Order: sequence, then structure tokens, then C-alpha cells
Amino acid sequence: MTHRARVRLVSRLLAACAATLGLLAAVAPAAVASTAPAVGSAGYLRLANLSPGAPTCDVYLYPVGNTHARLVLRNISYGMVSAYHALPAGGYTVALRKAGLPASSLPVLSSTISVSAGQAYTMASLGPSSDPRLELLPDTRTTPEGKALVRVIQASLGQRRVTLTAGRHVLVRNLAFGSATSYAAVTPGSYDVRVTGKSATAADRETWAAGTTYTMVVLDGAGGLQLECLTDEAGSKTRPAGAAPLGFGGTAPRPGSPLWWLAEMAGGGLLAGGGALWLRRTRLAA
Repeated sequence: MTHRARVRLVSRLLAACAATLGLLAAVAPAAVASTAPAVGSAGYLRLANLSPGAPTCDVYLYPVGNTHARLVLRNISYGMVSAYHALPAGGYTVALRKAGLPASSLPVLSSTISVSAGQAYTMASLGPSSDPRLELLPDTRTTPEGKALVRVIQASLGQRRVTLTAGRHVLVRNLAFGSATSYAAVTPGSYDVRVTGKSATAADRETWAAGTTYTMVVLDGAGGLQLECLTDEAGSKTRPAGAAPLGFGGTAPRPGSPLWWLAEMAGGGLLAGGGALWLRRTRLAA
């Protein structure tokens, strides 16, 4: 093959790779968007393991009638709460399996729920490890004018009943293990929050802002009671794997997308073609 013919061949290769990349740029946004719910049609769900002594679990979320999980969160241990995940409105099955077991194994807990557009929920495992249950808690997203909203989830088995105060205000008295209160309106500001059980107590300083809803979670800690404050719609300080998207922002195809390997091939083709042309010219010049 003559030098001129080789140059023409490489030029065609570069043009073909560029066309492939252009096609990917046009197709990728539509492919990614098809997996996300349309604006206004989404509900929001976060998942929590609040059952003391329960094993670390993998959480699977299936659309009703579908055996392909839409969401999998791995290694969810006691006290962990995920971020919210946007979901198309509809029915879902939540299944908890011991961490590391295959998706074909029997779940230790499962429940079918309904997600409504515009609504937010917390799906929590509650109760003792010997008799846990899944409970869907509706999360309020709006507040009275100039107020914050606070509720309490009691997930301490060591202290079966607790009282929680914020400054001089009693938010709840003798709240039983495995239960949750409704939201209560509070004046925005900073509070010394204290939880007291039969033989243990814990305290924390919290600032609650107007127009925001919060969930105070009472847990068994290493030294007794432990308090965690969740800003609803944001999740907890401890996020399980898969709770938030990492990298690949915008419309870039994600790993696992059928477009990902095409993008790699196209990019690799451009590099290979350019390298071949550069090498050939270097050898000719030498």
C-alpha cells in the first residue's frame, strides 16, 4: 500500500470514529433520561436499618411484577439511613437479604409499598432482631409558615421507653421502642436536645431552620443512648454504598450502560488512528 493510500485509509478511520462519537453525544442524553422519572412524576424513598442486633443487609427495590432490581444498597448496618432516591410513582417490593448473599436467595424481610408522585417516604426496619418488621413512614416536606417540623423515631432496645426534650419543650414522653411520632411544629433556633431512658441519657446541640423538616433518631450507642438528627430529604451523615451518585455527571453514560463500551471503543479508535498516522509520518521523516 502506497503512503498516499495509507493516509487516505487513516483519514477515513478518523472520520468514522468522529461520526460515532457524534452519534453517542446525541443518543446518550436520551438513554440516561429514560432511566430517570420525569419531573413531577417522581416520589422519593430513603431506606433505614433501625433494628438493633439485626445483621448487615443488602436492600433490593423491585418495581411490582419485575424481577430486575431498580435499586440495590449494600452493607446496610444498624443505624444507617440512605439518601433519598427519586422513583417513578407506582408499586415496589422492598427485600432485605443478608449482606453478600445472591439476589436469588430468600429475603429475611420483604414488603410491598406504593410510592405517590411528589411524596417522600422513609422505609425502615424496626423492632428487635428476633422479630423485625418493615414500616413505611410518610415524610412531610412542607411546614407551617415560619416553623420547623420535628419527629422522633425510637430505635433503642436498651432503653425501651424514652423521653425527648428540646430546651424546655417536651417533644415526646415515654416513646416505646420501635415506634415513631408524628411531626410537631417548633420555633426555629438552636436547642439542647436530650433523650432520657430508664438508665441512660444522651444530649446534642441542634439547630432547626424554618421551612425544614427533621427526624430525630434514638439509637443504642457504644456507651448507651445515641442521638442522630436527619434533615429530611437529605439522608443521614452515614450513607450506604449506592446512596448517592458518584462522578459521571450530566448526560455521560454510566458504567454498565450499553453506551459505555461504545464510547470507549470510539475514543480508543481515535487514539489508535491518530497514533498510527503520527508513527507513520515519523518513520517516513526518518
